[in-house]
Amino acid sequence: MIKNIDIVISVLYILFIVTVGLWAGLKKSKVGAKTESGDYFLAGKTLKWPMIGLALFATNISCLHLVSLAQSGFDSGLLNGNFEWMAVFTLILLALFFVPFYLQSNVATLPDFLEKRYNRACRDWLAIISIVSAIVIHIAFSFLAGGIVLKTIFGVNMYVSVFVIAVLTSIYTIIGGLRAVVVTESIQTIVLLAGAIIITVICFQKTGGWHSFTQTLSDTHNLDKLSMIRPVGDASGLSWQSVFLGYPVLGIWYWCADQTIVQRVLGAKDVNHGRAGALFCGVIKFFPVFIFVLPGLMAFVLNKRGVFDISSIQHLDNTGRTVTETKGIYTLMIAQLVPTGLVGVLAAALLSGLMSQISGALNSIATLASYDLYKRFKPATTDAQLVKMGRISAVLALIISIALLPLLNQYESLFSGINDIIAHMAPPITTVFVLGIFWKKASAKSAQYTLWFGSLLGAVVFAINKLMPDVAISKVPFMMMAFYLCCACVFMQVVLSYVFPVKHTAESATLYWKSPLEPLQGKAWRGLGNYKLQSALLIVLMVVLYFIFK
Repeated sequence: MIKNIDIVISVLYILFIVTVGLWAGLKKSKVGAKTESGDYFLAGKTLKWPMIGLALFATNISCLHLVSLAQSGFDSGLLNGNFEWMAVFTLILLALFFVPFYLQSNVATLPDFLEKRYNRACRDWLAIISIVSAIVIHIAFSFLAGGIVLKTIFGVNMYVSVFVIAVLTSIYTIIGGLRAVVVTESIQTIVLLAGAIIITVICFQKTGGWHSFTQTLSDTHNLDKLSMIRPVGDASGLSWQSVFLGYPVLGIWYWCADQTIVQRVLGAKDVNHGRAGALFCGVIKFFPVFIFVLPGLMAFVLNKRGVFDISSIQHLDNTGRTVTETKGIYTLMIAQLVPTGLVGVLAAALLSGLMSQISGALNSIATLASYDLYKRFKPATTDAQLVKMGRISAVLALIISIALLPLLNQYESLFSGINDIIAHMAPPITTVFVLGIFWKKASAKSAQYTLWFGSLLGAVVFAINKLMPDVAISKVPFMMMAFYLCCACVFMQVVLSYVFPVKHTAESATLYWKSPLEPLQGKAWRGLGNYKLQSALLIVLMVVLYFIFK
C-alpha cells in the first residue's frame, strides 16, 4: 500500500503542473502572435527547438507507454522497442521533407495543408479522422492505462481517478492553449524520464548487472528476448519484414501527418527550429528501449529467480489454466521494488505521461474543430468565437473518451490494441501525404477518393478481423496488413491520378518537392546545429544499435 509521503508527493506534483500550466497559458505572447486564436492554438509561433523536441516526446510517451512497454518487455523482451527506434527514421522524414512545407504554407492544421495541396474534401475528411483518432488513440487509451495503474497504486476506482485527472488536465489545457501544453509537457518529460530511470537503475541493481542478467536469460533459454530483429514467421507477428515494411506506414501517419503530434512543430519560430525540434525528439527516442522496455524484461528475470512475485496478477481461467494479467507488471514493479518516497516520484512520472498525452490531444482537437470544421460553416467567425468553440470541443472529447473505456478495456495488450487500430486507419493518410509532397501528378480527386475508399477498406478489414477471426485475412499480422493496405492505397491513388489528371493551383504547385535532393538545399544552421549533419548522425547511430541488438 502506498505511504502518506508518496501520496503527498503525487498531490503536490499535480498542483504544481496545474499552476504552471495556468500561468503559461494566461501569459500572453509579446511577439509573434497577431491574433488571439493564433496565440491560443499555435503559441504565437514562438516555440524553439528544445521545447518542440521535449513536447513531441511528451505527447508521444504517455502512461500507456510506461505500462504497455514494460508489459511487452516482460512478455516478449525488447521486440516492441522497434516502435521506438523506427520512430527515429520517421522523425528524420518529418524534419527533412514535411516541416518546410508545413511552416512555409503557414497552416494552422494538417487538414489545412491538405486543402492547399489537394482540395477541401480532403481537408474535411482528415479533420474528422484526426479528431476521432485523437479521442480514441491519444486520450481514451491513455485514460485506460492511467486508470488501471492509479487504481492499483492508490486504491481508487478506475473511473474516479480518470475523472479527476481529466478535470485537472483540462483546466490548464482548455484555458491556456498550446503554450500551456508545451510548457507543462517540457516539465513532464523530465519528470517522466527521471521516474523511468529510477526504476531502471533499481531493477538493474537487483539483477546483479548486465552479465548476471544475460546469464539468467541464457540459463532459462530466453536469450532471444534481447533480439530486436526476429525471423519471418515469428509468433509475435513482429518479424523483421513486418517491422521494416509495416512500421513506416504507421510511423509516417503518426509522426508526420497526425495533428496531435505535428501541432508542436506548427508552432515553431521558423523552419530550422521546427527541424531541429523534430530531430531532438529523435535523439530522445533512443532511450525508451532501455528505460521503458528493458525494466519489464528485468522483471521477467527477477521473476525467474523467484525474487519478484507475480501471483497477485494471476488467476485461473475456465479450463483451470493459470493466466497472468501482465498489464499490471509496471505497477507491481513499483510496489515491490521501489522504496517509500520514490514510489511518489514514480507515481508522479506516471501522472506526467498521462497528463501530457491528454493535454496535447485536447489542444489538437480544439484546433481541428475550430479551424477545420466550425470556421468552414461560419467563415466570418471571430477569434474569440474560435477559441470558445475549441474549448467546448475539448470538453466533449473528454466525455466521449471516458465513455469508450469499457470497450477498449477488452484488449489484452493495450500497446497491441492501439497499434492494431492505427494499422487499419493510417494507410490512406500516409499515402496521400507521401505522394502529395513527392509526386507532382498526385491529383486532388485521386487523394479525395483514396482517403474515402482507403478508409472504408481499412474499416472493413478491421471488422472482418474482429468478427471472423478464423478467416485467412484475419491471421495476417497487423503490421503486414498495414503494408498491404498502403500498397492498395498507393495503387488506387496512382491510377486515379491518371483518370483525374492534376490541375495545380498557384499554391499547390509550390507544395511538392521537384527532386529528392531539393529539401537538402534549404538554409541551415552551422556546425552541429545543421539539420543535415544531425540527420546523418542519427542514421549512423540507428544502424549501430540495430547491429548490436540484431
